[in-house]
Amino acid sequence: LLLAACGRGEADESDSAGVPAVVGAKTAVAASGTFEETVNATGEVAARPGHVAELGAPAATRVARVLATLGERVKPGQPLVAFDQTTFAAEAQTAQAALASAEHAYERARRLSDAGIVPRKEAEQAAAELASARGTASVARHAQALATLRSPIAGVVTRMDAVLGAPVDAGAPLVEVADPSALDVLFTLAPAEAARIRPGASVALVEGQTAGGASLGGGRVADIGAAVDSVSHAVPVRVRVTSPARTLRIGETVLGRITAETKADAVTIPVAALVPEGEGFQVFVVDEKGIAHARPVTVGGRSATVAEIVKGLNAGETVVTEGAYGVQDSARIQRPAGAAR
Repeated sequence: LLLAACGRGEADESDSAGVPAVVGAKTAVAASGTFEETVNATGEVAARPGHVAELGAPAATRVARVLATLGERVKPGQPLVAFDQTTFAAEAQTAQAALASAEHAYERARRLSDAGIVPRKEAEQAAAELASARGTASVARHAQALATLRSPIAGVVTRMDAVLGAPVDAGAPLVEVADPSALDVLFTLAPAEAARIRPGASVALVEGQTAGGASLGGGRVADIGAAVDSVSHAVPVRVRVTSPARTLRIGETVLGRITAETKADAVTIPVAALVPEGEGFQVFVVDEKGIAHARPVTVGGRSATVAEIVKGLNAGETVVTEGAYGVQDSARIQRPAGAAR
C-alpha cells in the first residue's frame, strides 16, 4: 500500500503524457480594457520653424570680428559677427553718388521735356535710370548694414563657423540662433506607419534609442509630411513637445511611442506570453488544474509590454508569461512560492 501511494504521488507531479512539471514559470490573467496601439520611431530634437535663424555674409568678404560664442544666449539685435567694412562702404558710397547723378539728370530731363525742348521719351528714360539707381543704392545700404550680423531673435547660438580673418563667400551660412523654448522632435516613419497616425496623436518621449531610456515627457503630433523623402524613402513627422520632463537639447536623440489607435474592450496579455509558432504566435493557457495547453492566437497591435489578442483567447483566462519558451503542451505549471500570479 505504501509503495502504491508513493507511485500515485509521483504520477501527480507529471501529466498523463509524462511531460515533467515546469518549475519557476509565471502566469498572468488576460485583461479586458482600453488598449493603445503605438508606433515606435527614433527622432532628433530640432528648432521649431519660425524660431530659428541662419545668417551669412551678404557678399564675399573677410571676418573682422567674432562677437559671440557657441552656446551663448543672445538678445534681438545683438551683434554676432562683423565683416571687413571697406568693400561695403565703398560700394555704398559709389551707389549713393550714382543715385545723386541720376536724380540730377532726371530733374533736368523733366524740365526740358516740360518746356518742349527735348522729347518726352528722354524724360522717361531718365526716370527709368533713376529708379535703377535707387534700387542699387538701397541694396548697397542694406549690404552695408549686414556687414555686421545681428541676431533677429532671442535665443542661443547653436552654430558659429566664423573664424577671425578668414574669407567667406556670399550667402555661406556662418551663424545659427535658435529659441530653446520652442523645440520639436523630428521623426521619420515608413509610409505604411505614417499612414496609421493622425495629427494630434499623443506621443510618449524617451531618452536615447531604446525603450528603457529615461522619460522625456510627452507631446503631440503637429504635422505629417505629405511626401516621401527621395533619399531616406521615409515620411517626416514633427512632434510638438507639450510637457517636457527636462530641458531638451537640439540634436538630441529621442525615441517616440506614437499612439496610432485606441481600442476599447480589447483583450490584452503581456508580450512575454507570446511564443512564435510558424508564421504566427501561440500562448500556453493554464486550466483550473494547472495544466498548460498550447493555443494559437491572432495578435493585433502591440506596445512595448502588452499585446492585443484579437482571436484565440478570452479575458479572464490565465496564460504563462515568464518561462513560456520552456513550456511543453500539457505540462503542469508550478509557480515559484510567493510569486505574483
